[in-house]
Parts: sequence; C-alpha cells; structure tokens
Amino acid sequence: MTSTARPSIARDLGQILLSSRPISWINTAFPFAAAYVMTTRELDPTLVIGFLYFLVPYNLAMYGINDVFDYASDLANPRKGGIEGALLAPRMHRPTLWAAALSNIPFLVYLVVVGDAWSTVWLAVSVFAVIAYSAPGLRFKERPFLDSVTSSLHFVTPAVVGLALARAEFSTGTVLVLTAFFLWGMAAHAFGAVQDVAPDREAGIGSIATVIGARATVRLSLVLWLLAGVLMLVTPWPGPLGALLAVPYLVNAAPWWRVTDETSGGTNRAWRRFILLNYVAGFLATMILILAWVS
Repeated sequence: MTSTARPSIARDLGQILLSSRPISWINTAFPFAAAYVMTTRELDPTLVIGFLYFLVPYNLAMYGINDVFDYASDLANPRKGGIEGALLAPRMHRPTLWAAALSNIPFLVYLVVVGDAWSTVWLAVSVFAVIAYSAPGLRFKERPFLDSVTSSLHFVTPAVVGLALARAEFSTGTVLVLTAFFLWGMAAHAFGAVQDVAPDREAGIGSIATVIGARATVRLSLVLWLLAGVLMLVTPWPGPLGALLAVPYLVNAAPWWRVTDETSGGTNRAWRRFILLNYVAGFLATMILILAWVS
C-alpha cells in the first residue's frame, strides 16, 4: 500500500466515524448502561457489549443513514460539516451504509441470543426507529410529530432494552421515569428542528417545526420539558431530584419564546448550549443514580 493511500483510508474512516456524531454517543449508551446496571447491580459481559453497541454502532446507523440520505438538503445547511453532522461526499455513502450494517450485526446477534422475546421486541423497535427515521420509503423525519416521537425513541429504547435484558419489573416508578425521558426526547428534537426551518423548507422537507412554525415549536418544547420535570416529581425518591434537570433546558430555550420563522436560525446558539447541557445533566443524573444505589 502506498503512503498516499494510507492517509486517504484514514481520512475516509474518520469521515465515517464523524458521521456517527461522537459528541452524542453517550446519549444512547448511558441510558442502556444505567437501566441495566441499576437492575442487575453487577458488571457482566452483556452490560459491556450492550454499552459498546449503543455507544458507537447504534449511533453510526442512526446518524450515518441520516447523513447519506439527507446529503442533498445538508448541502444547503450551514450547520453541517462539523460536530452537528458530517457532510459526507457521495463516494462515502455506500461505505458508510456498509460500515453501519457490519458494525451493528454482531452486536445485535449477541443481544438477541442472550435476551428473551421481550428484550428482542424492544431491540427491534429501537433498530426500526433508527432506520425508519431517515431511510427512503419511510422517512419518519419528514412526518411532522412522528419525527419527534421517533427521535425520542432513539434515546428511550436503549434504556428499555437495558431493563428488558436485565429482567426488570416495570413498576409505576419506572414507567413514570421512562415517560418523562420520552417527553424530554420529544422536546429536544422539536427544539432542534427550529434552527432548520429555513433550510428544511427550501429543501421541501417537512418537520414539526416547518408545519406549526418556529414559535409554536419552541413553546411546545418548553411545555414538554416542563411536563417531564413534573412527572419526575411523582417518582419514588430520589427520582424527584431529577425534576431539577429540566430547569436548565427551560432556561436555555425560554428566551426564544417569541422567535419567528425568519429568526429561527438564531436558535442554533441555544442548540449548541443544549449539547453541553446534556453532559451536565448526564453527570447530575449519575449522581442521582448513585444516591438511589446506596439508598
């Protein structure tokens, strides 16, 4: 292999990896690991393999498929080409899809083998939501409201898979926490869609924000985050502490209460803070889980 070929291969692999949004890996891996380990109270191969799956291959499938089939619209989106999404050259589309498939299959086989019918059903729902969001013929991302529901499933279903693999009992408290998490996910997606109102409309892409408008979408997001916080207040201790996690998101989005479609692109500043807030919220959620562990 020539010296010029090596940098080219490394660069291509780097582009494929970038398409998986490394900055967001923990958003899917953490829910799985937290749900699993809080149920089993032990470290085992399934925890490690499941965590690794939802850390990288799962995200490569979710975001890689999106980058491939959104290429035309991404060309007109100034956000693309960095941490908020790779701008994959057409020659990288097929390799990215192959990388997504080949990296997912071994992990999925393992999780099916060690699981049961219930965990396999939820794993199938999770993978289907990942594919359906962007793949041609389904394109749930272009179906207003279903787009936010599907996006939220991307983050909630890893937790449900973790609980199912750990043979957890779905108590009222567990259902309330999952519902709050689901509302948080819908709010996050809807708010993120606001910044893309102009490029999405230009590309003819439908979304919750293009249909009801930037202002209504921001207000819906605030309501959903507020409801998520309220639900956490009625969960078993120390769950109510989780209600505080909604506050930074509300504070971050509230200044855009009166946003217009014309100024919607400015919400990207709040979206970038949102990405950082996820790390802060994740740390605090970990502290709450530790408190629950020792209680």
